[in-house]
Amino acid sequence: MSNRIAVVPGSFDPPTLGHLDVIRRAAALYDEIHVLVVHNPGKEAMLPIAQRLSLLEQSIAEAEVPGKITVASWSVGLLVDYATDVGAGVLVKGIRSQVDVAYETPMAIVNRHLAGIETVFLLPDPSHALVSSSLVRQVAGLGGDVSPYVPAPVARFLDTGARGI
Repeated sequence: MSNRIAVVPGSFDPPTLGHLDVIRRAAALYDEIHVLVVHNPGKEAMLPIAQRLSLLEQSIAEAEVPGKITVASWSVGLLVDYATDVGAGVLVKGIRSQVDVAYETPMAIVNRHLAGIETVFLLPDPSHALVSSSLVRQVAGLGGDVSPYVPAPVARFLDTGARGI
């Protein structure tokens, strides 16, 4: 495994500017990034995985995030199985608060124990610290303007009324 390959996992439902910030910063730290849309069985998704993949690809391209970036999905097996399959030694996760730290820390420890995969936590840019996908879903569901919180392709998609919420 190489620490020069990293996986940035998340539900990305929908992708936010905070997600894009973490992806951009991870791309500056590692030679290769796999942005991985994972299914979270504890959450009911607003967008199908294929739509999230498309929006991530469009957002990364429009933001001109440099580096070798692969956007993929994973729903079978453990996250560390995917990381091992692609030769990644690191998972990169954005954390906004102590709640995120408390949630992510046990998973990071188990991932290191299971597969020797380290987890790197990136703190958000202050302008994105309070934005979450669930907040965006709530605002969009009530017809609010989400453009300050999401990349332009996501805002355009949600603005078309195609969000199905």
